[in-house]
Amino acid sequence: MRTLFSTLARAVVGAGLAIQPVAAAQVASQPTGRTLVLDNPASGDLVPFSVIPTSKSVFDGHALEETVSAWSAKDDVWSEAFLTGVYISFNGSHGIPSTSLGSAKKKFGIEFVLRSKGFPLGVSLTKALPSGPYFLEPATGHIYEAYRLYNDENQSFLYGTIPDGQGGYQILSAHVPGAATESIGVPSRLYYTPTPEKPLAGYRLAVKDIFDIKGLRTGCGNRAYFNHYPPKERTAPAIQRLLDGGIVLVGKAKTSQFANGEVATADWVDLHAPYNPRGDGYQDGSSSSTGPGTAQASYPWLDFAVGSDTGGSMRGPAGANGVFGNRPSHGAVSLDNVMPLSPELDTAGIFSRDAKLWATAGHWWYQNFTSFSKFPKKIIFPLEYWGSRYLQDPPAAGTPDATHNDFIKKLEGFLNTTRTELTLASLWNETKPANASAPTLQTLLSTTYADLITLDQTALVADPFFADYAAANGGRTPFINPAPLARWNYGRALPAGRKEEALANKTTFMDWFADSVIKGGDPESCADAILLYPQSSGETSYRNEYFGAPQAPIGFSAGRIAVHGETPDMVVPIGEAPYNSTVTGKEEFLPVTISFITAKGCDLMLFNLFAALQDAGIITPVLTGSKMFA
Repeated sequence: MRTLFSTLARAVVGAGLAIQPVAAAQVASQPTGRTLVLDNPASGDLVPFSVIPTSKSVFDGHALEETVSAWSAKDDVWSEAFLTGVYISFNGSHGIPSTSLGSAKKKFGIEFVLRSKGFPLGVSLTKALPSGPYFLEPATGHIYEAYRLYNDENQSFLYGTIPDGQGGYQILSAHVPGAATESIGVPSRLYYTPTPEKPLAGYRLAVKDIFDIKGLRTGCGNRAYFNHYPPKERTAPAIQRLLDGGIVLVGKAKTSQFANGEVATADWVDLHAPYNPRGDGYQDGSSSSTGPGTAQASYPWLDFAVGSDTGGSMRGPAGANGVFGNRPSHGAVSLDNVMPLSPELDTAGIFSRDAKLWATAGHWWYQNFTSFSKFPKKIIFPLEYWGSRYLQDPPAAGTPDATHNDFIKKLEGFLNTTRTELTLASLWNETKPANASAPTLQTLLSTTYADLITLDQTALVADPFFADYAAANGGRTPFINPAPLARWNYGRALPAGRKEEALANKTTFMDWFADSVIKGGDPESCADAILLYPQSSGETSYRNEYFGAPQAPIGFSAGRIAVHGETPDMVVPIGEAPYNSTVTGKEEFLPVTISFITAKGCDLMLFNLFAALQDAGIITPVLTGSKMFA
């Protein structure tokens, strides 16, 4: 038997193989969740084999060659090592099928060939199996699914997961060697076929560790919290929606503690900060959806990663790691069974490396929004966030600003329009509500975000956790990382009435933005405009450089527009910027990305726009690893 890569076998419920053509009884299988780690498959009792469906009346060596070629290109779990045996399953509708493998058996080292009941003297399975790689236990007839084990070399994951057979999940116990890393098991892509009812079938997903998953603990980046509370009894509805669409959960990804903003150098104490793969590999991955964002940029075997965004926790990692990522309109999906930072601001987004796949996931997940195939003709170019009037004074060639400007020019051509340069500050002064006393947006919203997240999370998370922990640990307090602790202390010091004031200011801005900046309700394009601002420009943020102590997030910036306006803000990778790395001593490259904002509820219009831009070659899928593009 040939040597296999690190593989995990998992029992298939109700699946057994009757080895003899005329079996006296069907075989019962082990419960789903039983795992066998194959340290040396050649010395064990499991035999790798492949289930190959065919509609051909004659399955010959040429047909096998075609299957091998297609499967090798499509799947990272299957390999020719699974051709120790083959089970040919006929799914055609006419004639009596036959096989004629001839020299192909010798070429691929096939030791046995079994045929389904449609063939003369065929054998049957107790449960139909999809195509792909499996392991057979000859003594019992039990059949096991194959999982490939990957090393989480960038430390993005908290742990890997597998289904427990009871509608929930358990932590993957199998492990491959690594430097303080987890192992992630992925099932064969050949087991799944996307359908309209399950458009995400077979796509692999990592989930930020603030979302509850049945059977698993939620740690929120805190070791004491992880150990104190038991495994969850219910999966968060937002994640269940993705699972219902056929997506495959492969692990929980790290979050900065309690979803607060942290930098890698000193803020991450309880857990080690994940590694951003871009450039020299030692740039900060941004936060708080650090694990999902770095995983998406690191691993070609991962298709999607779910995170949250309250003040930038999806968009920051999308920009730093050079992937597609979104903050949706507020209320896009249920956030029940998700740890809150501030319910008035919290949202759930998804990372991808491909705009069209991203759109597929967005359409399924954000099911309550309407899809629009036409796009706004107005592009808003806010000068305070771009720094200058690019129409009058184009940026120098070869700079990140030029990368942004070149992309915007292509977007203008695609939409057949020209950008509108303005300042939000001037627009506010000209159109602000009569009852708004704040002279500037900065004055209006300077503390709004900080007040809401610190007051909300202190009341909803910190105080209950401290009380529960103290009751179980003799009055002791749990360890809390510097960033959330500083924010909670800020919130506890606020005077009465600050939350009401913050909500009033947020509402003032939201209503003004919807009335005076981007209007929704357009019957053809959902919104009348798109606002653009730079998300990342290839700046370095070395994880071996120290910064100041964490403080409450005071101030208003471009990233807060969608937060207070409740609008979508979606990040698109468009280029790379060179820099001389102090780590490698060589020229490396970091992401250049741009943010799109439009009216609340118009998320699917943006997803459709990005898919169309990818079809037009204006944006392209990104690669994993140090560079986004070949």
